[in-house]
Amino acid sequence: MRVADFDFDLPPERIALRPVSPRDAARLLEVRGDTLADLTVRDLPGRLRAGDVLVVNDTRVIPAQLHGQKGAARIGVTLHKREAADRWWSFVRNARRLRVGDSVDFGAGLNGLVVERGDEGAVLWRFHADGPIEVAMAAAGQMPLPPYIASKRPTDERDAADYQTLHAAKDGAVAAPTAGLHFTPALWTALAAAGVGRETVTLHVGAGTFLPVKAEDTDDHLMHAEWGSIDAATAARLNAARAAGGRVIAVGTTSLRLLESAVAAAKIRAFTGDTAIFITPGYRFGAIDGLVTNFHLPRSTLFMLVSALMGRDVMQAAYAHAIAGGYRFYSYGDASLLLPSG
Repeated sequence: MRVADFDFDLPPERIALRPVSPRDAARLLEVRGDTLADLTVRDLPGRLRAGDVLVVNDTRVIPAQLHGQKGAARIGVTLHKREAADRWWSFVRNARRLRVGDSVDFGAGLNGLVVERGDEGAVLWRFHADGPIEVAMAAAGQMPLPPYIASKRPTDERDAADYQTLHAAKDGAVAAPTAGLHFTPALWTALAAAGVGRETVTLHVGAGTFLPVKAEDTDDHLMHAEWGSIDAATAARLNAARAAGGRVIAVGTTSLRLLESAVAAAKIRAFTGDTAIFITPGYRFGAIDGLVTNFHLPRSTLFMLVSALMGRDVMQAAYAHAIAGGYRFYSYGDASLLLPSG
């Protein structure tokens, strides 16, 4: 398919630079089949059914944006994927100035040695610190806000809380599973009262989620791998819920991609490892029946994913409705509830 088929015009003022407060006051565009409804996230309990299960991602964002100096060059590093306790793949600005064996001081006692160079500014680092690397990294790093926010304003103390979900528990993500940002304790209480369950999986979101699709054809795009895990007990409960007539609804494309990576023989299985699943129209979903997600970038793999779930024409119409109606887009923006079967 042509990547241009997933393009749309988004006015810059539609990009949210801060989340709403409280979080569950965000708007919610329900797309049920091809029917649209303007709601708020607080309406979610009334739009689901008893027996449905929401699946959240419990990854926690680490301060993965690092800045160092090599001679006169400022080196900007966004960590991408952890390979070992002291080794991370990253995307680097000014990567052409780095060679294997170079050392960069990132401050706060954190030093990085270039171990390997990859394509498109990818660099594998081996980190060293006088104490625990995680402590030094936390002191040296900043929250890795998406480029479309970071280019408009600096990261600040508010982002340390705003860019973590209520479910965040396991360090490892360099981008938030942003659909989860809308959930509050009060919302979960209302969902439980409506008979809606909750299950938890882990996918450590990588910075590759923000990379533009440079290819003209979707077949030529390379997805970056991310590490995820679903335990056997969780998989069994999700299968049992579906067998009883409930729907599995992913909270965020991260949860969805992990669940779809874990399907075998029409069942969700235990899964631990890397996934680079790339979902485009024509894909047959085996694990999920719906999705709660924010609004995505034009020409992005995530807009392709929601188009695969709902149909490209339906999602183009839904996004046009959201833009005209003043919905807030991207990580700190509003949400959508996508139910392909109504």
